[in-house]
Amino acid sequence: MESTSWLKQTDQPLYPDLLWAKPENKRQSGKLLIIGGHKQSFSAVSKAYAAASKAGAGTIRVLLPMPLQKMLAKTFPEAEFADSTTIGSFSRQALGLFLELSGWADGVLLAGEFGRNSETAILLENYVAKFAGQLTLAGDSLDYFYKNADAVMKRPQTTLVGSLAQIQRLAPPAIRQQDQLAQLVNKLSIFTDKTYSFFITLQNGQIIVAGQGKVSTTLANKEGQVGAELAAYASVWRLQQPAKPFEASTTAAYCFSENQ
Repeated sequence: MESTSWLKQTDQPLYPDLLWAKPENKRQSGKLLIIGGHKQSFSAVSKAYAAASKAGAGTIRVLLPMPLQKMLAKTFPEAEFADSTTIGSFSRQALGLFLELSGWADGVLLAGEFGRNSETAILLENYVAKFAGQLTLAGDSLDYFYKNADAVMKRPQTTLVGSLAQIQRLAPPAIRQQDQLAQLVNKLSIFTDKTYSFFITLQNGQIIVAGQGKVSTTLANKEGQVGAELAAYASVWRLQQPAKPFEASTTAAYCFSENQ
């Protein structure tokens, strides 16, 4: 039986009023902080920055590990640089700057490419526990919470953007990668009715948004994985429409798909 909470977004937006209400003035379009990268890669942050600009963010700041400063300080003026480990990922000492810049922002995106590092894991766990604002996690930032899923699943104002395999690792085992779309929609509807967080993932060419017991699907115009670019759209729309998180996330999926 098809879920009555399943809203299907086709070539027309489900919430056109949000498109009309989108701020035109940059000063009213919100402030987004993007965090991610390590010394060997910052492509997720770069892609997120470009996508957030296209999505209509008002002001964007970027936080990267210190080893990237020499390379990017002059070419990426929006970037700031935080303490890092010896292998070039964020260190625990970066927490103060994480929180300081997050206090400036209306929304924060953990874009990914943090690398595999135990010290970065401690940093991200402490940051998520201490920062109470709007937060979107994408890429390998989700991987850090497999052993402590409640830290993000039960956190208010949180959006998790990842592959179905990542969502499965965070959500109950009832959610399976082999689920048919209708099965997955029904399970996500039941599960998100009991949790604070929102999920955005991809299955069978459909961008799936789940939260507050509701699920929307949007045809993805371009094949690929959910990642930093979709997460950037989700971040921008949600910070601009904080009182309508499901509607904003669904509209983000529509605009992302239209711009691919």
